[in-house]
Amino acid sequence: MQLITRQHYADKVDAWIGKGQIIVLTGQRRVGKSFILKDFVERHKNEPQTNFIYINKERKTFDAIKTHEQLNVYIDEHIMEDAHNFILIDEVQEIEGWEKSVRNYRLEDDTDIIITGSNSKMLSSELSTLIGGRYQEIYIQSLSYQEFILFHGLEEGDDALLKYINYGGLPGLKQIGLDDEELVWDYIKGVYHTVVLKDIVERNSIRNMALLNTLLRYFADTTGKLCSLNNISKLMKSQGQDVAVKSISSYLSYLKDAYLLSTADRYDIHGKKLLESNEKLYFGDIGIRNLIAGGEREGDIEKIVENIVFQQLLRMGYTVNVGQLRAGEVDFVCTKSNERIYVQAAYLIASKETENREFGSLENIQDNYPKYVISMTPFVRRSDRQGIIHLGLREFLKHGFH
Repeated sequence: MQLITRQHYADKVDAWIGKGQIIVLTGQRRVGKSFILKDFVERHKNEPQTNFIYINKERKTFDAIKTHEQLNVYIDEHIMEDAHNFILIDEVQEIEGWEKSVRNYRLEDDTDIIITGSNSKMLSSELSTLIGGRYQEIYIQSLSYQEFILFHGLEEGDDALLKYINYGGLPGLKQIGLDDEELVWDYIKGVYHTVVLKDIVERNSIRNMALLNTLLRYFADTTGKLCSLNNISKLMKSQGQDVAVKSISSYLSYLKDAYLLSTADRYDIHGKKLLESNEKLYFGDIGIRNLIAGGEREGDIEKIVENIVFQQLLRMGYTVNVGQLRAGEVDFVCTKSNERIYVQAAYLIASKETENREFGSLENIQDNYPKYVISMTPFVRRSDRQGIIHLGLREFLKHGFH
């Protein structure tokens, strides 16, 4: 299979080489972490005095490496003196005690370590405890719209956007192609079941699969809405299921640890502080969300647009929160360094009432930070209403806010 460089991530990885930091590629399974490692090798293999030690725990070749002692033996057998050694370990969490090896080899001269993992809690807690923060995490997401077009050789336009909205951005779809819809959904279903089985059920010894499936369907149906665990518990009780809030909280944390879901906390715009209760939930890949929700997209396109905008804002490097106003809510408060941007996401601005609602919430914010409405309204690329910019979704996905 032809390797396609995802330049955004290639640049990030390269920037940390030689800095004494462990590079950690995190993200949901099947979003392309392994191919970013392979691409790294391809881009650097012809450099003089380099040696690559590549261990992929998803390949049976490396089944025998189960503990950090066995990992040490393998690395010692393949490490080269008088060369710059790159130690690459894919799905490192499959090796017991892996963090001990990583800590030791980080201290070796002329050695860089890049690891991947599919469990955020395990990676962050183990690395923080053992190496005191001497690592750089790079969150790998499924394909952006621009990458989706590149991978599938599509002509940019409404048809390409609709395919992206429907199928999402799992890189492995490149091998499947987009012509046979049944095959596409079979592939997405396979990825979904692998993530659920390996990174949620097995890792957390889950027995109540009915509750897990109910929650996943609930989160797919309520994407982009404020999530109250108490309300979920009450809803389930009304349907004859007595589920404690603590259990729902645990299952939600498992879904987030596996990168299946991401959250946006509430932010009090007037008080300029994070609020503790409630959050919005978004799926890491919109295709998986659509698979769980089932049906056609017409009834939930608003949720999908908001999910896609949220994930794109993360790609752009923003910390994303939900904006809470005294009189309402703003979809996203986006911060990066000293920069702040407010964003409303909508499907269509087709009536004066909708326009007043979407633009009005931004007009209620009394500061001078940039404000945007992003929608799929036909013929809108970029317009201005009293200083608030209206961007077409395609324009935003192609060019950001510029």
